[in-house]
Formats: sequence, structure tokens, C-alpha cells
Amino acid sequence: MTEHYAYLPHRLLRRRVRDIASGAEGELMAVINEDVSADPARRHWATPAYIRGSSGREFTTAMDNVRPA
Repeated sequence: MTEHYAYLPHRLLRRRVRDIASGAEGELMAVINEDVSADPARRHWATPAYIRGSSGREFTTAMDNVRPA
């Protein structure tokens, strides 16, 4: 992958979900595979989920923390 991020398809996109780490709920807006490497020679990838809460503000969490609401 030459980009530093890529959007990933997910079955819960645009559905109501819960972040089990915080207990917050909202709509899953995006799942991204993101290069968070400090050193380009040693790549490290993260997969954050972007959730829009009822206030309209989005927050992120690890995709492993997302469950259907």
C-alpha cells in the first residue's frame, strides 16, 4: 500500500453501534486502515472506527471495540 490510509468496507457502516470501551453509542461512519508509523522503514497499521454520536460529533475507537447497538 503506498497510501497512508485506506477506507475499509464493513457490515455495520451506517448502522447504530456501541463503543464497548466508553459505552457511547452512535452511527458507524467509517473504518480506516491507517499507517501510524513513526519510522517509514517499519510500518505499523491501526484500524480506527469513526462513530457519530447523537450530538453530531464524531469520535474514534479501535474497531475491535465496536458492537451493534
